[in-house]
Amino acid sequence: MNFIIFDLEATCWEGSPPSKVQEVIEIGAVLMNGYGEVEAEFSRMVRPILNPRLSAYCQELTNIKQTEVDRASIFPVVVESFQDWGLMLDEDYILCSWGGMDKAVLQDCQLHDIEDEWVDAHINIKHQYMELKRMRRPKGLRASVEAEGFDFTGPQHRALADAQNLAKIFLKYLDMWQF
Repeated sequence: MNFIIFDLEATCWEGSPPSKVQEVIEIGAVLMNGYGEVEAEFSRMVRPILNPRLSAYCQELTNIKQTEVDRASIFPVVVESFQDWGLMLDEDYILCSWGGMDKAVLQDCQLHDIEDEWVDAHINIKHQYMELKRMRRPKGLRASVEAEGFDFTGPQHRALADAQNLAKIFLKYLDMWQF
């Protein structure tokens, strides 16, 4: 069994205008085997098609430059590369994210008319972490990483760095997650 600990960044606007549809703009992931060993990492930008211009708010929050997404491939190409990288077609896996990131992937799969059953094997680490720690209110990823005694490394709101930091919490409680 492989664990694919992943994070996404998506288009965003200050105040989240209801007329805007979020699209994935970055996928970052850590592939961990059943023994908790990191086997590989994945990091790719994605070019949005509905709103190809990143808002100033989005660029400031994520530190993702417009030129980075302009040069990127569109979602179907990147998600196929992500699936190949994670060996999702050949081996058992579970996708692990901090929150409901699977919804963003499902939305982009629907937008691009891509089969989405591969997202079904997913657990929300944030939800399980709250139960494990008996928390009434959720903490952010950074606060949770630091509460566990780890340093938060890399830039916040960048997909690979967030996935690497989530992997620290995931590994600490590897035997306690419910799959």
